[in-house]
Amino acid sequence: MLKSEDVKVLGSWSSPFVMRARIALNIKSVNYEYLEERLWEGKSELLLKSNPVHKKIPVLIHGDKPICESLVIVQYIDEVWSSGPSILPSDSHERATARFWAAYLDEKWFPTMKTIGLAQGEDARKAVIPQLEEGLVLLEEAFGKCSKGKPFFGGDQIGFQDIAFGCFLGWLRVTEKMNGAKLLSEDKTPALLEWAHRFCSDAAVKDVMPETDKLAEFSKMIMAKMRAAATPKS
Repeated sequence: MLKSEDVKVLGSWSSPFVMRARIALNIKSVNYEYLEERLWEGKSELLLKSNPVHKKIPVLIHGDKPICESLVIVQYIDEVWSSGPSILPSDSHERATARFWAAYLDEKWFPTMKTIGLAQGEDARKAVIPQLEEGLVLLEEAFGKCSKGKPFFGGDQIGFQDIAFGCFLGWLRVTEKMNGAKLLSEDKTPALLEWAHRFCSDAAVKDVMPETDKLAEFSKMIMAKMRAAATPKS
Protein backbone atom coordinates (compact mmCIF):
# COMPACT_ATOMS: atom_id res chain seq x y z
CA MET A 1 0.00 0.00 0.00
CA LEU A 2 1.16 3.55 -0.70
CA LYS A 3 1.64 5.97 2.20
CA SER A 4 -1.66 7.46 3.27
CA GLU A 5 -0.18 10.95 3.75
CA ASP A 6 -2.98 11.44 6.29
CA VAL A 7 -5.92 10.66 4.02
CA LYS A 8 -9.45 10.61 5.42
CA VAL A 9 -12.85 9.96 3.85
CA LEU A 10 -16.01 11.33 5.44
CA GLY A 11 -18.94 9.21 4.38
CA SER A 12 -21.84 6.89 5.03
CA TRP A 13 -21.76 3.14 4.34
CA SER A 14 -24.96 3.32 2.27
CA SER A 15 -23.92 6.19 -0.02
CA PRO A 16 -23.03 5.24 -3.59
CA PHE A 17 -21.20 8.54 -3.95
CA VAL A 18 -18.94 7.77 -0.99
CA MET A 19 -18.24 4.38 -2.53
CA ARG A 20 -16.72 6.13 -5.55
CA ALA A 21 -14.01 7.73 -3.45
CA ARG A 22 -13.28 4.51 -1.56
CA ILE A 23 -13.04 2.41 -4.74
CA ALA A 24 -10.68 4.94 -6.33
CA LEU A 25 -8.41 4.91 -3.26
CA ASN A 26 -8.47 1.10 -3.24
CA ILE A 27 -7.50 0.99 -6.93
CA LYS A 28 -4.53 3.24 -6.14
CA SER A 29 -3.65 1.16 -3.02
CA VAL A 30 -3.80 4.23 -0.78
CA ASN A 31 -4.29 3.72 2.95
CA TYR A 32 -6.97 5.99 4.36
CA GLU A 33 -9.03 6.53 7.48
CA TYR A 34 -12.77 6.12 6.97
CA LEU A 35 -14.98 8.27 9.20
CA GLU A 36 -18.65 7.24 9.27
CA GLU A 37 -21.13 10.14 9.31
CA ARG A 38 -24.43 9.26 10.98
CA LEU A 39 -26.33 11.87 8.99
CA TRP A 40 -29.76 11.03 10.42
CA GLU A 41 -28.39 12.07 13.84
CA GLY A 42 -26.85 15.29 12.55
CA LYS A 43 -23.76 16.38 10.62
CA SER A 44 -20.37 16.45 12.30
CA GLU A 45 -18.40 19.64 12.84
CA LEU A 46 -15.66 18.20 10.64
CA LEU A 47 -18.11 17.69 7.75
CA LEU A 48 -19.57 21.19 8.08
CA LYS A 49 -16.08 22.68 8.24
CA SER A 50 -14.77 20.60 5.34
CA ASN A 51 -17.72 21.16 3.00
CA PRO A 52 -19.31 24.46 4.04
CA VAL A 53 -20.94 25.02 0.61
CA HIS A 54 -22.96 21.81 0.13
CA LYS A 55 -22.55 20.25 3.61
CA LYS A 56 -22.65 16.81 1.97
CA ILE A 57 -20.66 13.61 1.82
CA PRO A 58 -18.32 12.41 0.52
CA VAL A 59 -15.39 14.56 1.51
CA LEU A 60 -11.80 13.51 0.95
CA ILE A 61 -9.34 15.16 3.32
CA HIS A 62 -5.75 14.96 2.09
CA GLY A 63 -3.47 16.36 4.73
CA ASP A 64 -5.47 19.41 5.77
CA LYS A 65 -7.07 20.00 2.35
CA PRO A 66 -10.71 18.97 1.78
CA ILE A 67 -11.93 17.88 -1.67
CA CYS A 68 -15.69 17.62 -2.25
CA GLU A 69 -18.07 16.06 -4.83
CA SER A 70 -17.59 12.39 -5.67
CA LEU A 71 -16.47 12.63 -9.30
CA VAL A 72 -14.14 15.53 -8.51
CA ILE A 73 -12.65 13.38 -5.75
CA VAL A 74 -12.11 10.42 -8.10
CA GLN A 75 -10.34 12.65 -10.61
CA TYR A 76 -8.22 14.19 -7.84
CA ILE A 77 -7.18 10.74 -6.62
CA ASP A 78 -6.25 9.72 -10.17
CA GLU A 79 -4.06 12.81 -10.60
CA VAL A 80 -2.38 12.83 -7.18
CA TRP A 81 -1.54 9.12 -6.96
CA SER A 82 -0.52 8.87 -10.61
CA SER A 83 1.88 5.98 -10.01
CA GLY A 84 -1.06 3.61 -9.42
CA PRO A 85 -3.33 2.22 -12.16
CA SER A 86 -4.97 4.98 -14.25
CA ILE A 87 -8.66 5.57 -13.65
CA LEU A 88 -9.40 8.08 -16.41
CA PRO A 89 -8.50 7.14 -20.00
CA SER A 90 -5.36 8.70 -21.48
CA ASP A 91 -7.13 9.41 -24.80
CA SER A 92 -8.90 12.80 -24.79
CA HIS A 93 -12.04 11.60 -26.58
CA GLU A 94 -12.36 8.51 -24.39
CA ARG A 95 -11.90 10.70 -21.32
CA ALA A 96 -14.65 13.07 -22.51
CA THR A 97 -16.93 10.10 -23.23
CA ALA A 98 -16.38 8.68 -19.74
CA ARG A 99 -17.25 12.05 -18.21
CA PHE A 100 -20.35 12.34 -20.42
CA TRP A 101 -21.77 9.02 -19.19
CA ALA A 102 -20.88 9.83 -15.59
CA ALA A 103 -22.88 13.06 -15.91
CA TYR A 104 -25.79 11.14 -17.51
CA LEU A 105 -25.85 8.72 -14.58
CA ASP A 106 -25.86 11.47 -11.97
CA GLU A 107 -28.21 13.89 -13.71
CA LYS A 108 -30.73 11.54 -15.33
CA TRP A 109 -30.46 7.82 -14.58
CA PHE A 110 -29.97 7.77 -10.81
CA PRO A 111 -32.66 10.45 -10.18
CA THR A 112 -35.06 8.17 -12.10
CA MET A 113 -34.20 5.27 -9.81
CA LYS A 114 -34.77 7.49 -6.76
CA THR A 115 -38.19 8.45 -8.16
CA ILE A 116 -39.21 4.78 -8.04
CA GLY A 117 -38.41 4.62 -4.33
CA LEU A 118 -40.34 7.80 -3.61
CA ALA A 119 -43.36 6.95 -5.76
CA GLN A 120 -46.65 6.57 -3.89
CA GLY A 121 -48.24 3.22 -4.72
CA GLU A 122 -47.40 0.27 -6.95
CA ASP A 123 -48.90 1.77 -10.11
CA ALA A 124 -46.81 4.92 -9.76
CA ARG A 125 -43.62 2.85 -9.29
CA LYS A 126 -44.39 0.60 -12.27
CA ALA A 127 -44.90 3.67 -14.45
CA VAL A 128 -41.32 4.81 -13.83
CA ILE A 129 -39.53 1.45 -14.19
CA PRO A 130 -39.60 1.50 -18.05
CA GLN A 131 -37.65 4.79 -17.97
CA LEU A 132 -34.98 3.11 -15.84
CA GLU A 133 -34.88 0.14 -18.22
CA GLU A 134 -34.48 2.45 -21.22
CA GLY A 135 -31.47 3.99 -19.53
CA LEU A 136 -29.96 0.56 -18.90
CA VAL A 137 -30.33 -0.31 -22.60
CA LEU A 138 -28.44 2.89 -23.46
CA LEU A 139 -25.73 1.93 -20.97
CA GLU A 140 -25.58 -1.58 -22.46
CA GLU A 141 -24.84 -0.01 -25.84
CA ALA A 142 -22.29 2.36 -24.29
CA PHE A 143 -20.54 -0.56 -22.62
CA GLY A 144 -20.12 -2.30 -25.97
CA LYS A 145 -18.54 0.80 -27.51
CA CYS A 146 -16.38 1.83 -24.56
CA SER A 147 -15.13 -1.58 -23.46
CA LYS A 148 -14.17 -2.70 -26.99
CA GLY A 149 -14.67 -6.32 -25.98
CA LYS A 150 -12.77 -6.01 -22.70
CA PRO A 151 -14.14 -6.73 -19.18
CA PHE A 152 -14.82 -3.13 -18.07
CA PHE A 153 -15.90 0.23 -19.45
CA GLY A 154 -12.30 1.24 -18.74
CA GLY A 155 -10.85 -1.73 -20.62
CA ASP A 156 -8.91 -4.42 -18.78
CA GLN A 157 -9.45 -2.82 -15.37
CA ILE A 158 -12.00 -0.67 -13.56
CA GLY A 159 -12.04 2.91 -14.82
CA PHE A 160 -13.93 6.17 -14.35
CA GLN A 161 -17.16 5.01 -16.00
CA ASP A 162 -17.13 1.74 -14.08
CA ILE A 163 -16.85 3.61 -10.79
CA ALA A 164 -19.51 6.16 -11.77
CA PHE A 165 -22.04 3.43 -12.64
CA GLY A 166 -20.92 0.54 -10.45
CA CYS A 167 -21.42 2.47 -7.22
CA PHE A 168 -25.20 2.35 -7.93
CA LEU A 169 -25.40 -1.44 -8.26
CA GLY A 170 -26.30 -1.96 -4.59
CA TRP A 171 -29.26 0.39 -4.93
CA LEU A 172 -30.21 -1.15 -8.27
CA ARG A 173 -30.43 -4.54 -6.56
CA VAL A 174 -32.58 -3.01 -3.82
CA THR A 175 -34.88 -1.54 -6.49
CA GLU A 176 -35.17 -4.98 -8.10
CA LYS A 177 -35.85 -6.66 -4.75
CA MET A 178 -38.49 -4.18 -3.60
CA ASN A 179 -40.35 -4.08 -6.93
CA GLY A 180 -40.10 -7.71 -8.00
CA ALA A 181 -38.37 -6.64 -11.22
CA LYS A 182 -35.27 -7.93 -12.99
CA LEU A 183 -33.67 -4.77 -14.36
CA LEU A 184 -30.33 -6.26 -15.39
CA SER A 185 -31.24 -9.33 -17.44
CA GLU A 186 -29.88 -11.85 -19.94
CA ASP A 187 -32.54 -10.71 -22.42
CA LYS A 188 -32.01 -6.95 -22.49
CA THR A 189 -28.64 -6.25 -20.87
CA PRO A 190 -26.50 -9.41 -21.01
CA ALA A 191 -23.17 -7.56 -21.18
CA LEU A 192 -24.03 -5.31 -18.23
CA LEU A 193 -25.19 -8.32 -16.22
CA GLU A 194 -21.78 -9.96 -16.60
CA TRP A 195 -19.99 -6.64 -16.05
CA ALA A 196 -21.88 -6.09 -12.78
CA HIS A 197 -20.71 -9.46 -11.45
CA ARG A 198 -17.09 -8.71 -12.40
CA PHE A 199 -17.27 -5.24 -10.88
CA CYS A 200 -18.72 -6.37 -7.55
CA SER A 201 -16.19 -9.23 -7.31
CA ASP A 202 -13.19 -6.93 -7.85
CA ALA A 203 -10.81 -6.56 -4.90
CA ALA A 204 -11.21 -2.76 -4.96
CA VAL A 205 -15.00 -3.03 -4.68
CA LYS A 206 -16.15 -6.12 -2.77
CA ASP A 207 -15.40 -4.82 0.74
CA VAL A 208 -17.21 -1.50 0.23
CA MET A 209 -20.30 -2.74 -1.68
CA PRO A 210 -23.22 -2.90 0.80
CA GLU A 211 -25.17 -6.13 1.29
CA THR A 212 -28.50 -5.96 -0.52
CA ASP A 213 -30.68 -7.00 2.46
CA LYS A 214 -29.02 -4.50 4.80
CA LEU A 215 -29.37 -1.75 2.21
CA ALA A 216 -33.02 -2.66 1.61
CA GLU A 217 -33.84 -2.27 5.31
CA PHE A 218 -32.02 1.05 5.41
CA SER A 219 -33.89 2.12 2.26
CA LYS A 220 -37.28 1.48 3.87
CA MET A 221 -36.36 3.77 6.76
CA ILE A 222 -35.00 6.54 4.52
CA MET A 223 -37.85 6.41 2.00
CA ALA A 224 -40.44 6.58 4.77
CA LYS A 225 -38.78 9.74 6.11
CA MET A 226 -38.51 11.28 2.64
CA ARG A 227 -42.16 10.54 1.83
CA ALA A 228 -43.24 12.03 5.16
CA ALA A 229 -41.20 15.15 4.46
CA ALA A 230 -42.71 15.43 0.94
CA THR A 231 -46.31 15.07 2.13
CA PRO A 232 -48.04 18.49 2.33
CA LYS A 233 -49.11 19.39 5.84
CA SER A 234 -52.78 20.27 6.23
